[in-house]
Amino acid sequence: MELLEKRKQQSKPTLVQQGISMGMDYEKYRDLVHHLAETEQTTGHVQTEAYVHYTQLNDRRMKRWQKTFAIPDEVQQRIINIKSRLTFLTITESWCGDAAHSMPVFNKIAELSPNIDHKVVLRDEVPDIMDAFLTNEARSIPKVILWDEENKEIVGDWGPRPRAATEMVEAYKKEHGKLTPEFKQDLQVWYNKDKGRGILREVLNLLPLE
Repeated sequence: MELLEKRKQQSKPTLVQQGISMGMDYEKYRDLVHHLAETEQTTGHVQTEAYVHYTQLNDRRMKRWQKTFAIPDEVQQRIINIKSRLTFLTITESWCGDAAHSMPVFNKIAELSPNIDHKVVLRDEVPDIMDAFLTNEARSIPKVILWDEENKEIVGDWGPRPRAATEMVEAYKKEHGKLTPEFKQDLQVWYNKDKGRGILREVLNLLPLE
């Protein structure tokens, strides 16, 4: 009970700073996911055959997006010119399909700017941070939080998916009650057709671009 009350008293900025201090670099996260995929494991408290399968699938997806996703030249320069010192704190798990499409986009943005760092934490390891950034009262991931290092403040957050994909999900849930494997496949097709443009556009809207 005392621990729960202590968590409630912690402010979002305090929680984000804790997450950044304990977070792993993106490359370390990728190495972790790849190792888990090869050894038929997954992150998180739940180790199921389905989650292992999703981890293996997502490892391949992230590898592909890292090779194929490209930020337009005119946008690259605007990112390079960012003056604010920022950190992206991403909350995720290896089995999360939405994260496999979005995390390489976050990282491509961070790689362009010497003023942007990218840290990753696992949802099940940081319940207090996750609960401070719920989506419709749910622990939906991925969630990326933008932290201003100089002003010590949160400048925005994004997730778990682009607006167009969210509308697809909400409409399907309203009609069918839950997401089916068939719908999840349709969602992956949407991501492939969108080519990361929706994610890039929405995250850029949170950045102090000139």
